[in-house]
Amino acid sequence: MRTSLLALSLALTGSALAASMPTTLATGGLTLHGTLETPDTPAPWPAVLIVAGSGPTDRDGNSAGLPGANDSLKQLAQGLARQGIASVRYDKRGIGQSVPTSGPALREENLVFGDFVNDAAAWLRQMKADPRFAGVGVIGHSEGALIALAVANDIPVGAVVTLAGAGENLSDVLKRQIRANPANPPELVAEVDRILAELSAGRRVASVPPVLAPLFRPSVQPFLISAFQYDPAHLIGTVKAPVLIVQGDADLQVTPDDARRLAAANPQAELRLIPGMNHVLKQVGHDLTLNQRSYGDPTVPLSPALLPAAAPFLKSRLTQTAAP
Repeated sequence: MRTSLLALSLALTGSALAASMPTTLATGGLTLHGTLETPDTPAPWPAVLIVAGSGPTDRDGNSAGLPGANDSLKQLAQGLARQGIASVRYDKRGIGQSVPTSGPALREENLVFGDFVNDAAAWLRQMKADPRFAGVGVIGHSEGALIALAVANDIPVGAVVTLAGAGENLSDVLKRQIRANPANPPELVAEVDRILAELSAGRRVASVPPVLAPLFRPSVQPFLISAFQYDPAHLIGTVKAPVLIVQGDADLQVTPDDARRLAAANPQAELRLIPGMNHVLKQVGHDLTLNQRSYGDPTVPLSPALLPAAAPFLKSRLTQTAAP
């Protein structure tokens, strides 16, 4: 603890001491835990909030549902720090360290998508009030891209970067993914269509086949119903901040067409399609075995084109719009 406090003290005085230190946010009776990554140059720095993807994905980009770690968001934050950009990345509510250790437990059936948008907004407000930061933006990865676009419509930010963000409503994404799997029989596809239609209309589904329970179990349905109300194409079209859309062509979950949909909805946005980058931002080319291994192997490097695309965009936009 003494080391962290010393690092914090030196950073506050503008010292050129690079640091990776814990940070917290108290919101709605819950404490969210994150990591502040700072450059080795004197403060103030341009800074970004990094929002992780869906499911049990932590601040570093690692999922409890997968074997091994890929450390994609940790490596991204460290790379940005080397480029002179500070960042905060955090465990979303109910994930990693952001699980209550006392008081009422977080129950899945009580979570809605707006909770995660509100949490991101609270982090941004905390960062914008921090004198160490000269301009604050937001980076969202996968589902985090949707959160980033939603929060940027509510909180003024200097820049938005979407990484592997879907270009259509989550309901349509799920429908497309289910249809794309040739192993799914027609009757299963039809059942998915029925469930998605009900949830999109705001109605819960009492009867879910066991094979679909991981996707549509009753406890997750309130979250899905709420998430289906957020349209990334609409949100990117109304956001006032400059936007950079980054998408790899080796992504097995989100496609370059998703990125093009987002770009079409905001002609002022910049689009970067990166050859060989997959969904967890790693350089895998078109090696399917390496692609799959990279989800749980931190030694697979980030795409070498990622930071050169994101860092100059962020530095130029955030220094232009530094908060007073």
